[in-house]
Amino acid sequence: MAKASKAAQSPPLTTAQQAWRWLAVAGALYLLISAVNLMSRGFRLMGDDAAHQLFAFASNPVVGLAVGVLATVLIQSSSTTTAITVTAVGTGALYLHEAVPIIMGSNVGTTVTCTLVALGFVGDREEFRRALAASTIHDFFNLLALLIFFPVELLFRPLERVSEWLTNLTYGNSALPNPSQTNVVRILTRPVVNTVADVIGGIGSQFVGAVLVLLTGVAMIFLAVRLLSSLLKALLIGRARTALTHAVDRGPARAMATGFGVTVVTQSSTVTNSVLVPFVGAGAITPRQLYPVTLGSNIGTTLTALLAPFAVTGGKARIGLQAAYIHLIYNVAAVALIFAVPFLRQIPLRLAEFFADKAVDNKRLVFGYILGVFVILPALVIAIAVLF
Repeated sequence: MAKASKAAQSPPLTTAQQAWRWLAVAGALYLLISAVNLMSRGFRLMGDDAAHQLFAFASNPVVGLAVGVLATVLIQSSSTTTAITVTAVGTGALYLHEAVPIIMGSNVGTTVTCTLVALGFVGDREEFRRALAASTIHDFFNLLALLIFFPVELLFRPLERVSEWLTNLTYGNSALPNPSQTNVVRILTRPVVNTVADVIGGIGSQFVGAVLVLLTGVAMIFLAVRLLSSLLKALLIGRARTALTHAVDRGPARAMATGFGVTVVTQSSTVTNSVLVPFVGAGAITPRQLYPVTLGSNIGTTLTALLAPFAVTGGKARIGLQAAYIHLIYNVAAVALIFAVPFLRQIPLRLAEFFADKAVDNKRLVFGYILGVFVILPALVIAIAVLF
């Protein structure tokens, strides 16, 4: 514990530094909402037909799945991938059933960062084995969830049906904000959105300008999510680390709830899981204790996508909200099913421990696994779809 804690320590922030960082957090949230609104503007400038063409290759669900995995690996943020996807659905550029595989793929892609953290322990055989087992639990859980829910969704569309029911229940409810009527959000972000859209959108033809506006929005979402994660990590990582290390000793329900809470406030499931990997590597906690924290973080990471529909204009904001609910329902359902069934619950843990035992004696197995599952396979699927 001492070794892991010492490595993770950083100088405490002064009161003034904390105040400035909280102001920066507010600015990052403003940037995020503005970015989503700007993307919405870009899709509308492009026109429905042209916007749909951008996602034509993702009409195949397997290709959509590969897009979600690879996009998240490349930008290292499932929150960014899902926010972009929800915005595309909310503006009509992407059909709802096409978005589901992308959202599922983003869940898989986000796990690679935690696995890379474990490579920092490669110099010590036992520490590396424990850290790798802890980090790949997230991988195998999300892969198992994908194997269960992906074919079921293709055949019966339960996520679409449940999300539609939840959307009908909450959309326009007097107790909850209506995404299509959140005028305050639009009024606040309009100066930034109008300025950027007018300047960037005026470059070249209407289509070129629309694409540039869209790409600017994507870049702004990426920047906003990165800033949020970095700022909140600096502000809360000490408290988060304390909460997490205390929670793992108090049962799976407490650990899961803490994983959820920490991910909500840090806006990064990677931060939540990576914080504890050094403790597992040092032998202070076990991979089994980390497991429920991982599940809580999976649910906590859905918050960013839930913000996206509130920056989407027009009647299609309802569909954007439904897409965000799909992300939430998928993660909740996966945890509820896999962790509730004893046989299924053991599969990610045992696979992670088996993989770690093998990788300790063959380090190339780790690199082959990371490149093969997270880069080469999804890239190959996309390349085949584009070429043929």
